[in-house]
Amino acid sequence: MLLDQVEEEQQYIEDCEVCCRPIQLNYHYSEELVHFSAHALDE
Repeated sequence: MLLDQVEEEQQYIEDCEVCCRPIQLNYHYSEELVHFSAHALDE
């Protein structure tokens, strides 16, 4: 998974590369990755 470094903070939903289920990704980037989290979304 590649993270876009254009925006300092992002939150979006992407399909898991392994199981294809949606996951919510959150991260904060400032010079280096400060915070990253990924959570499975319940159907």
